Amino acid sequence: MPKRQAEESLEDAVHTTSPSSKKARVDDNDSRDDGHRNGLNSSIPHHPPEGQQRKDMSNGRIQLNGEKPEEESQRDQITHGPSSSPQAEEAMDEDQSAYFTVSRQAAPTEGYSDLYLDTIDRAVLDFDFEKLCSVSLSNINVYACLVCGKYYQGRGPKSHAYFHALEIGHHVYVNMQTKKVYVLPEGYEVKSKSLEDIKFVVDPRLPKEDVMMLDKVAKDAWDLSGKKYRPGFVGMNNIKENDYFNAVIQALAHVPPLRNFFMLEDLSSKSELVQRFSILVRKIWNTRAFKTHVSPHELIQQVSRQSNKKYDLLHQSDPVEFLSWFLGNMHLALGGSKTKPGTSIIHSVFQGRLKIESQQITAKADAGDRLRFEEAAEVIVETMRYLILTLDLPAAPLFQDEIDRNIIPQVPLTSILSKYDGRTAQEHLSMRKRYRLLHPLPPFLLFHVKRFSTNKFVSERNPTIVTFPVRSLDMAPYVEPNPTLHPPGEPIWYDLVANVTHEAVRTRDDSVEGEAERKVWRVQMRDRARDEWSQVQDLYVESVATETLFTKESYLMVWEKRKGGEKRKGRG
Repeated sequence: MPKRQAEESLEDAVHTTSPSSKKARVDDNDSRDDGHRNGLNSSIPHHPPEGQQRKDMSNGRIQLNGEKPEEESQRDQITHGPSSSPQAEEAMDEDQSAYFTVSRQAAPTEGYSDLYLDTIDRAVLDFDFEKLCSVSLSNINVYACLVCGKYYQGRGPKSHAYFHALEIGHHVYVNMQTKKVYVLPEGYEVKSKSLEDIKFVVDPRLPKEDVMMLDKVAKDAWDLSGKKYRPGFVGMNNIKENDYFNAVIQALAHVPPLRNFFMLEDLSSKSELVQRFSILVRKIWNTRAFKTHVSPHELIQQVSRQSNKKYDLLHQSDPVEFLSWFLGNMHLALGGSKTKPGTSIIHSVFQGRLKIESQQITAKADAGDRLRFEEAAEVIVETMRYLILTLDLPAAPLFQDEIDRNIIPQVPLTSILSKYDGRTAQEHLSMRKRYRLLHPLPPFLLFHVKRFSTNKFVSERNPTIVTFPVRSLDMAPYVEPNPTLHPPGEPIWYDLVANVTHEAVRTRDDSVEGEAERKVWRVQMRDRARDEWSQVQDLYVESVATETLFTKESYLMVWEKRKGGEKRKGRG
């Protein structure tokens, strides 16, 4: 709709900027006096003293310039006749702009409480993107237009939302902070039961009883178009190159203690990073969503700002590096300590202890001038804490004969876990080290299967497949015995919760190097209520057979400690 050009700009007429969301037009006396001094509104009577201003309490409007209420004006015309000619009244109406005649209602007119609600279009509403005014790009006091879905700042007579309502004719807005719905330009709040679904989608909050039943009762839901989806197993929008981000967030959203904390706790006083992750987790598990996917735009924008654009939506990054950064910053944002363990939900869920034995290796020449390596007699023992355990893959074969050319190298998970048995030594520069896990193990273990190695010249990928049991991984052989915390000889069972996989996709490259490889990240997650597995790649969600989970290149694995005495259920 084209805009009609004004004969005289508002700035020149009243010496004020427009729009300005924090000033009310009816209180701007200085601007009105300037208009009188400049002779711009000569037909309006001179502004009377302050004592002559009267308020019409029936409709809440301020009577300016000595005007009488409507009822008194009608009585005067009946008894004394019109005070001026119709031509003078018409001229006065033309000269008086909307600046002087703003009318605001505290409540809708009787019988019209549902006015404009039929113009709401739920199909265009998308509250996943960052709450910024589409005109001023401000994030203060943002309203969403429920007709077109755009964001505007403020709702006062000088606000962008107010002008949008006048120019385009969209009248219903919701405050993104308070979730209150208003009609503009009238300005009254709408209290209708029909708007509860919109308020819920803006900030979905399930009661505690429903959250506790998410893993016990299989429940399907339907979006606005009638498409069925499973709460918790929805696609996540890949805006450009943020599939690594999506895989990590989906995996964390399926760690029950972490999920329940961010869905139930009041985090309004925490940082933006915590609040945005909380609302994204709630949207993933939303049972009354308008669409079958979510967008991580708000959270990834905050991550980009806090990481100085190291992790953003324009460039692909390593999922494990991002996870390490994210867990550390979330721990501090939740009030966790850098020195004291267990001071946040992050450390309570993932942090464990590790014993490291180190021996220095020295090189000496013997009598025959031969080089000999000797281990120092002193063994240095230290204890450190971890969130992620790195597992090293054996080197992939450099050459393959004609018979074995199609065979993909495989290694069992228990074989690469032997790094932590306390006997297998790892050599790092001039040190030989041995690792051993300590009791108690954390409720959830994070395994990083190290596939990529980078040197000065090239980055290499190890395609070795890691085979693993989906259930009943015994971690007891890798933990130093401690009879006071765990009976010797008893197994420590862990079950797989989520598995982030990597796939190298060859893309055509016209450079001299030939074809390049593009990284694609997926996540496999267990549906506890149905005892099934689903695979999510961006917007695509599909079921996957349990027996084929290990056929992908596992990169990040989340394992859950089985509670004592719990029997193994389901298939695996």
